[in-house]
Amino acid sequence: MTPEQITAQIQAGLAGAKAMVTSGDNVHFEAVVVAAAFAGKRSVQRHQMVYATLGAAVGNEIHALALQVFTPEEYAGQSRG
Repeated sequence: MTPEQITAQIQAGLAGAKAMVTSGDNVHFEAVVVAAAFAGKRSVQRHQMVYATLGAAVGNEIHALALQVFTPEEYAGQSRG
């Protein structure tokens, strides 16, 4: 899978989500996912929501996926400098 395919799959599975996926080898991936649906959810629940959008690809085409998951408000408050 490519980062673009994973991005599309996450965004299709989580309404209104914005995903930014990167990979150096198309096997190990890093993703930042921002979704209003994460509001009120614990980190593990948010991760499960993302994994659910990817189905059987996790553990197969996607060997590893490092996730950062935020609500839009949390993401806007992040310091990136």
